[in-house]
Amino acid sequence: MGTNPYERPSDPAKRNSAVMTDGFERAAARAMLKAVGFTDDDLARPIVGIATEWIETMPCNFNQRELAQWVKKGIREAGGTPMEFNTVSVSDGVTMGVEGMRGSLVSREVIADSIELVARGHHFDGIVIIVGCDKTIPAGAMALARLDIPGLVFYNGSIAPGRFEGRDVTIQDVFEGVGAHAVGAMSASKLHELESVACPGAGACGGQFTANTMATALDFLGISPSRLSGIPAVLGEKTAAAERAGALAMELVRSNVRPSEIITRKSIENAIAAIAATAGSTNGVLHLLAIARELGIDLTIDDFDVIAERTPVVASLKPGGEFVATDMYEAGGVGLVARELLKRDLIHADTRSVDGRTLGEIAAMVEERPGQRVVVPIDAPVKERGGIAILRGNLAPEGCVVKLAGHDRLFHRGPARVFESEEECFAAVKDRAIHAGDVVVIRNEGPAGGPGMREMLHVTAAIVGEGLSESVALMTDGRFSGATHGFMAGHVAPEAARGGLIAALREGDTVVFDIENRELRAELSDDEIAARLADWAPRPPRYTQGVFAKYAALVSSASEGAITLPADNGR
Repeated sequence: MGTNPYERPSDPAKRNSAVMTDGFERAAARAMLKAVGFTDDDLARPIVGIATEWIETMPCNFNQRELAQWVKKGIREAGGTPMEFNTVSVSDGVTMGVEGMRGSLVSREVIADSIELVARGHHFDGIVIIVGCDKTIPAGAMALARLDIPGLVFYNGSIAPGRFEGRDVTIQDVFEGVGAHAVGAMSASKLHELESVACPGAGACGGQFTANTMATALDFLGISPSRLSGIPAVLGEKTAAAERAGALAMELVRSNVRPSEIITRKSIENAIAAIAATAGSTNGVLHLLAIARELGIDLTIDDFDVIAERTPVVASLKPGGEFVATDMYEAGGVGLVARELLKRDLIHADTRSVDGRTLGEIAAMVEERPGQRVVVPIDAPVKERGGIAILRGNLAPEGCVVKLAGHDRLFHRGPARVFESEEECFAAVKDRAIHAGDVVVIRNEGPAGGPGMREMLHVTAAIVGEGLSESVALMTDGRFSGATHGFMAGHVAPEAARGGLIAALREGDTVVFDIENRELRAELSDDEIAARLADWAPRPPRYTQGVFAKYAALVSSASEGAITLPADNGR
């Protein structure tokens, strides 16, 4: 008698997928999977999903299809069966300053939702999520936390810097070049030359902008394999790192190590410290709040201020510093940052990583390149205080985020210049209608009011390019790019669309930024504020159907991570 093919014993690591692939009842499912090329042997193994956001709209994720093949190789050789799938992405850099930028933060939710749908729908036993551009990184971590199946997030790596007039340049230089050209400080031919060399190939933007900020944070969070993710996109070692990531995922599947065992309150505090110590993007506040929410971890916007206050900046990275992510890798990697922070017990050394090591062990094993200047000793920091601060006050009772890196200003008082959109403000900057001392106010760009909370790099870079970055301040209920530098307050909450005081500011009102007292306020009496808000009425929504309308209806405050919540869950 022959062996009954439907009585083959299941691999014990097929904790989820056996229900989809095993037994005579699942013959139809196997028939469809065999049409794709899977065999009986393939389907008897644990099934591990590989998510990518490959797209031809940007360099940031462009190497993901290639890397996915190496991740699959690592999974197969470790005894698993990989199944690759794709989801969406929206380029911050390409869409900056236009309506399409509203899709960027929205894409974080869509990416997380779509990864969750595919993984739950196909009962994966584990997952590797390959990430690149800004929103894909937190989205990958959110999905992994939500699913709570064994797996990891693997960063496809940073782009190399371009070379222009004998110096390294990034996309930040191009945005600032636009402002310089607008005031006649850079010729059209020079700007064109710069744009043609600034982004030399695949990989996410090179400074400690949002992508590299979040990649650093996920290393410290433990959900990304240390040192492997930090390898730049175009280095040959990246493919071997991808293969190792696949093998690591199978180790996690076999041992059933779940994200909820890795992502803890302590590891999130480590990630916040990493953002502070590298003067990273203010977007890290939004994203870590969102990741914490997925696992029910208690985290508030004020925790970022507490941790940043005690954490010196020990890495000199653009936009406020000198170096880029490829320099960090060559210096020894972000483990150098962990090593310095541990000297003052500013991170938790006992948190674990998906590679099996603790953060303390990763720091102890780091190999520093002699003479490197990217990460400095904590006793001689770049700045004594971390790169962000949280302000409150009558303009931001729910809080706002200020980036402190790249300047030394702690106070600004000036007249409000009020704009209802980023485009309106950019036109004023271009017309040289913004002057020293002004407080630029851009409203109706919040999570719901935008919707999508656009980044303001188009405006902030133009302000820098015009030479005003040291003499004006800017506040918005929108966001800033990680490439932004200057005296800027973002994520002002409540936003204008939900009745925050920013909605009632008028041209010429005096606005005060007071970092030492953690306050953003308008010099208006309580009675005047109450009268103005009583007269306020919300603007009609920009979109009445489709994804933007759904997002605007469901999104929470920026102070809660701008996550989407069911309608009956409140905001």
